[in-house]
Amino acid sequence: MTAPSSGPLRVADIAAMLGATIVGDRSVVVTGVAPLDQAGAGDLSFLASARYLDLFAATAASAVIVAPELAEAAGACGTRLVVAKPHEAILAVIARMHPRPAPPFVGVHPTAVVAPGAVVSPEACIEAFSVIGAGATIGANAWIGPHCVIGAGSTIGPETHLIDHVTIYPGCRVGARGLLHAGVRVGSDGFGFVYRDGAHQKIPHVGGCVIGDDVEMGANCTIDRGSIDDTVIGDGTKLDNLVHIGHNVRVGTHCLMAAGCVVAGSARIEDLVSLGGQVAVGGHLTVGRGARIAAKSGVVKDVPAGETWSGFPARPHREELRRAGATARLPGIIAALERLVGGGTDA
Repeated sequence: MTAPSSGPLRVADIAAMLGATIVGDRSVVVTGVAPLDQAGAGDLSFLASARYLDLFAATAASAVIVAPELAEAAGACGTRLVVAKPHEAILAVIARMHPRPAPPFVGVHPTAVVAPGAVVSPEACIEAFSVIGAGATIGANAWIGPHCVIGAGSTIGPETHLIDHVTIYPGCRVGARGLLHAGVRVGSDGFGFVYRDGAHQKIPHVGGCVIGDDVEMGANCTIDRGSIDDTVIGDGTKLDNLVHIGHNVRVGTHCLMAAGCVVAGSARIEDLVSLGGQVAVGGHLTVGRGARIAAKSGVVKDVPAGETWSGFPARPHREELRRAGATARLPGIIAALERLVGGGTDA
């Protein structure tokens, strides 16, 4: 079930917004968006691939955004909006129909606690039971959800939204227009110990965390503070749920990390890197600019810029495919070898 939309839109208005060509009834009004196989009257859907022509033919959607080469492939839907990039188009419509929610109020909720010396913009929203530490700064139009803790001396940039139960430890900085989902923890101690006198002695962590502008973190991400230097997440980087970034890691700009990724201490993830789900990157390694790592890979050595790697241990993707193919043939090879050896013994 989709969230309620901000109101109905005429197909003619959508076409004007997208620069699309209308085939069918310009007066159709849509009130929501839905996949082809779930859409009903009043819904807008989209078709970007011939793989889904059967769903297009059977859809009950009132209108469908389609790529030019697919516009006439099936005629079940009477109204089509023809545009070169249907994926981008449907995202633009969703953003129009479901704008980013606004804070419920401006100011500080009576149950929130703001310590002396904290600076909270008069345009910010601090929701119920949140705590703002001494010397912390909350920027203009920032939105601190319920049960959040902003540690002493930390900074939350303008227009950044902490959903709820987010903890920013002391001495950390979160940039502008960020979105941190429930349960995010920024600035906890890194995993650093030295074995001495028969016990693991804790290494103090006195660095901070610096989170750039336009960064999104999914639910329950954890970002460790640096031991001496800062842990850094670059502008525009997006982390899925349950991503862990170790101490002193530096993540570049506009990187993507799918759910469950782990980056060990002091690794370097350069700009525009993409990590699939549950990728593990070893400590003190570098993943070069624009590299792509497939899901569940284990990176144990540096990855050159622009390359695609996969497997455990990770290696160039074509090499991993050859290795996997050879592994799949091993049972047959072993069986043939056993027959040969057995046949020779019987003779």
